[in-house]
Amino acid sequence: MISLGDAPLSIDDLVRVARDGTAVELTDAARAKLAAARAVVEKFAQSDVPIYGLNTALGANTGKPLADNDLAEYQHRAVRARAVGVGPAYDTASVRAMLFARVAGMRVGASGVSPHVLDALIAALNRSVHPVVPRFGSISVGDLPQLSHLALALIGEGEAEFKGERLPGAEALRRAGLVPVALGAKDGLALISANAATVGRAALVLDDARALLDAWLSVIALSFEGFRANVGPLDERAVTARPAPGQIEVAHRLRKLLEGSALNAAGAARRVQDPVSFRCVAQVHGAADWTLQEARTQIEIELNSGADSPLVLADDGVMISNGNFHIPALAIAFDTLAIALAQVAHVAVERTIKFMSPAFTDLPLQLTRHGPAHSGFATTQKTLTALANEIRLRANPGSLDFLPVSERVEDHAPMALACVEKLAEAIERARYIAAIELMAAAQAVDLRGTEVTSMGHGARAAHQSLRAQIAMLDEDRALGPDIERAQQLIRTGFAAQ
Repeated sequence: MISLGDAPLSIDDLVRVARDGTAVELTDAARAKLAAARAVVEKFAQSDVPIYGLNTALGANTGKPLADNDLAEYQHRAVRARAVGVGPAYDTASVRAMLFARVAGMRVGASGVSPHVLDALIAALNRSVHPVVPRFGSISVGDLPQLSHLALALIGEGEAEFKGERLPGAEALRRAGLVPVALGAKDGLALISANAATVGRAALVLDDARALLDAWLSVIALSFEGFRANVGPLDERAVTARPAPGQIEVAHRLRKLLEGSALNAAGAARRVQDPVSFRCVAQVHGAADWTLQEARTQIEIELNSGADSPLVLADDGVMISNGNFHIPALAIAFDTLAIALAQVAHVAVERTIKFMSPAFTDLPLQLTRHGPAHSGFATTQKTLTALANEIRLRANPGSLDFLPVSERVEDHAPMALACVEKLAEAIERARYIAAIELMAAAQAVDLRGTEVTSMGHGARAAHQSLRAQIAMLDEDRALGPDIERAQQLIRTGFAAQ
């Protein structure tokens, strides 16, 4: 159980809820904040002071007054009207991430949501009622389409998944022992005017990126062994002479993975200076690590902030229209991380192709000992090139592409969710590049006849984990299935053996 109160939440908390099914609860302190904020909303709902989304309309109708007897029903219509998402539905973990992100934002006490509405959101999460949320539609000026589909299920409409079955929203609630929630003034806006879809997905995608980059360092350690690379560029004295972001830590981790390796002996390197794709690993991966940390910072700001508009400030008894829903920093961070991942992928392709050249490795052409009648690893170069192209395409900035909407009132959009999703697609493709590098590095080690005991412990774990599933390439065979198995290994990491 994760208790939601004043303590800051992390990406790790969200991942536990989304992927491990951890339940959540509100602390008494959080409930007190909710009650105080709700009292402010109810005070203004009975006043003549015009408040956006409370007693005046939304979007292009901003400022148009609502009838006093229509404040609650308007919130239901606002949800229905913005349920315009299309495309494939998000997976269960992503929907749970969105639910948790919205609960996290509401628990700050700045939304003014009715406590029973937040309780309904928490109950859906804890009882595994997962609304069907389409992927496309958000411009990240609040994830209105995605969160409207999420909210529909709470009011007994739309669709939701429960115990593996896709059901009408009301039926999913009934089977979980829940009832549709009644919305009061501002409640619909509180549910949908947030970036919980972007924040939830961003946290999961960043978790995947971290896992990939961690596993890739073990692959690189094995590549150093297979190439018989010069470890001098990883020397602590070298990387601290120019402490660029991330490179000191990455070099340290690679040295740990190569502890016990014969490469560390004096004169072990085959070449005085290796290609840049080997020599500058710490610099390239260090930059990726730096951008990843900045993206994490942006996500955790959103998880722990009040970003509603209007914002309820209970201590001052006011509601303020604002722009806290706008998240260009998160969008730019994910655009930047996509560029960093493209660089990581590019140098990996270069390392892998180098393995196939006797001029660089002193190993047989194309990593096959059977000569020109066999292809060995040669044809994987096409797959590598295709994957690198796909990743490069997704490294193009997404945060610059928007169009004005709502009578040009909403004339700027950060497109953060799109930036997150294109990074997710790049990560999926990058895993395959890492998998092919892993296979090529292991093949090089085996062709050299390198003793397992002479390798660093991290490289050895990667080699043994691969060989437990995929045999060394001898006679030509279809490598596609092997690559699929290797990329699954990249997903799960390498256990030390």
